[in-house]
Amino acid sequence: MSETNGKRIAFLQGNEACAVAAVQAGVTFFAGYPITPSSEIAAVMALKLPQVGGFFAQMEDEIGAMGAIIGAAMTGQKTMTATSGPGFSLKQENIGYAALCEVPCIIVNVMRGGPSTGLPTELSQGDVQQARWGTHGDHPIIALAPSNVGETYEYTIKAVSLAERYRTPVIILLDEVLAHTRESVTMPPLDKIRAKVFQRVGPQVPPEDFKPYDTAYGDIPPMAAYGTGYRFHTTGLIHDENGFPTSTGSEITALLERLNRKIVSDDPELTFFREFYTSDMTELVISYGTAARVAKRVVATAQRAGRKIGMLQLITLWPSPDKELRRLLKKVKKVYVVEHNQGQYLREVERLAPEGVKVKLIKRIDGKLITPDEIREAL
Repeated sequence: MSETNGKRIAFLQGNEACAVAAVQAGVTFFAGYPITPSSEIAAVMALKLPQVGGFFAQMEDEIGAMGAIIGAAMTGQKTMTATSGPGFSLKQENIGYAALCEVPCIIVNVMRGGPSTGLPTELSQGDVQQARWGTHGDHPIIALAPSNVGETYEYTIKAVSLAERYRTPVIILLDEVLAHTRESVTMPPLDKIRAKVFQRVGPQVPPEDFKPYDTAYGDIPPMAAYGTGYRFHTTGLIHDENGFPTSTGSEITALLERLNRKIVSDDPELTFFREFYTSDMTELVISYGTAARVAKRVVATAQRAGRKIGMLQLITLWPSPDKELRRLLKKVKKVYVVEHNQGQYLREVERLAPEGVKVKLIKRIDGKLITPDEIREAL
C-alpha cells in the first residue's frame, strides 16, 4: 500500500476491497460460512475486525450467519455477511425477517453458476432476480452491482450507509471474476469515509414512551439498540407500531405500504448508474457488473467507428431505476442487454421500453466471461 496526498492506494482483489471497505465504513460484526468464491471476504474480515475492536464469527451454516448479523445489528452494530449460490438461497428467510423488522445489514453475494452446486469456481449473474424476489412476500430491497474493484470498494461503503439510512438489508452482487480480479484502489482518508456514512437515527423519547415502529417520524422510524435501556418487541409477524403482532386490516396495510414506500425507484439517494455516449445515439447497450466492463470497451470502439451507440451501466439494480431507463429508452430504436444469464434484467428493460423499440439479449451462460468479439458480433 502506498500513500499520496493523504490518500492510500492499495492493490486488491474485489473480495478484499469489499471487506476493507466494510471495515472502513464502520462494520464491526461479521458472521459467515466459507463458500467459494466469496471466502476471501470472510478471511479478510477475520483479520481486520479484531484490529478495530470488532467481532468475527464463523457460524455453523448460512442460516445461522444471517441470523447472527440481524441480532448484532439490533444491538447497534453495523453488520455484514458474505456468501454465494446455495448459501444465498439459505439466507432468504432471514433476509425477509430483516426486511420486515427493518434491521440494517449487508449481504454480499459473489455470484457463481447454478442452479444447485452448479459451477462453484465460475462466474454468473444468475441471482439478479433472486436478489429482488428470493424471500417471500411483497417486500422492497436494495441491490447494487459494481463492475470493477474500485467500484466494489466505493459501493460497499455506500451500501453500509444505505442500510443505516433506510433501515433495511442491502445486497451487494459481485461475481467470481470481479471477486478475484486484482486492481489498484484509491482510498480516501478514513475520517472522510466515516463522515459520508449515514449514522443510524436513535430514539428521540425516553424508554417508557418509545414505540419501535412509530410512524410519527415518517416512513423510517428511529431505531433503538437492545442493551441501552430501551425494551421493545421484535417479531417476524406483521406488527403494529409497538412491535406486537396484529390482525387489524388497517395496521397491516399501513405497515406493508410504508415498507414499500420508503424504498422507491426515483429516489436519487438510491439510483446509481453511469452513462457513456448517450447524447446523440440511436442504439443503447445496457449492462452491469463484470459484463459491463466488456460491453463498454465494445461500445467505445463502435463510437470511434462512427456508430451512434450509447451505453448505460447500471449499478443500482433494485429498486429498478425506472425513471432513468425510460429517459434513455425514449431516445433509441434498438436496445441490447448484455448479461451472464438467460435474460434476468432483460425483463425490466422490456417492461419499460416504448412500443416499437427492439430489445435484444446478448448473453453467455457457460461460466466464462463474455468476450468483446462476442458482443461485437451480436451488435
